[in-house]
Amino acid sequence: MAEFGLARKLAAEGLGTALLLATVVGSGIMAEQLADGNAALALLGNTLPTGAILVVIILIFGPISGAHFNPAVTIGFLVRREISIADACLYVPIQIASGLAGVLITHLMFELPVIQISETVRAGPAQMLSEGIATFGLLAAIFGTLRWRPEAVPYAVGLFITAGYWFTASTSFANPAVTIARAFTDTFSGIAPVNVPGFLVAQVLAAVVAAVFFRWLLKPAGTSDAHSSGGD
Repeated sequence: MAEFGLARKLAAEGLGTALLLATVVGSGIMAEQLADGNAALALLGNTLPTGAILVVIILIFGPISGAHFNPAVTIGFLVRREISIADACLYVPIQIASGLAGVLITHLMFELPVIQISETVRAGPAQMLSEGIATFGLLAAIFGTLRWRPEAVPYAVGLFITAGYWFTASTSFANPAVTIARAFTDTFSGIAPVNVPGFLVAQVLAAVVAAVFFRWLLKPAGTSDAHSSGGD
């Protein structure tokens, strides 16, 4: 990715994250409108577009920025020393701001109040555990696929999040930028702001643990920690 300057990397991260949140929130609104009160059908209508858009935006923007779209992923790569501290400190704010922009634009598309605060409670130890597992699993999908089949990363990520919507109690946010942005939509995919800090702590801790664990697990035989990224 050396041929792309920092400005273009940040633009890719911003546009990709905005598209991700527009899909998460927009598909949730559409699904709830069409499901006629069937929660399972609404969740399915929210799940499939989210998994699909992840494949698309990673294929588009991956060669430019690495297609993080997620502070937890950026933190994971920072722990692995595959992104500089300076770049990481720019990626994360761009991801958060762009995620929020994606939510606000989605409200405009559906003719809803632009500024909203979610009232959806997502609290408790089970939710925090779910977010830790979801984030660890997402990083596992990324690091493991990068090690063995890098061309398959978009599909691994999209499929993991699709599954995560259904096997985790929290519906697998697995992304601090997504979590923060979803606090500002009082629609199907929202989360009450008071519940956001717990999600963020679980996500960041899981990202660090995943980065350290998979650096060890995927290290090529005969190489030292100092020379192995686990994604070479």
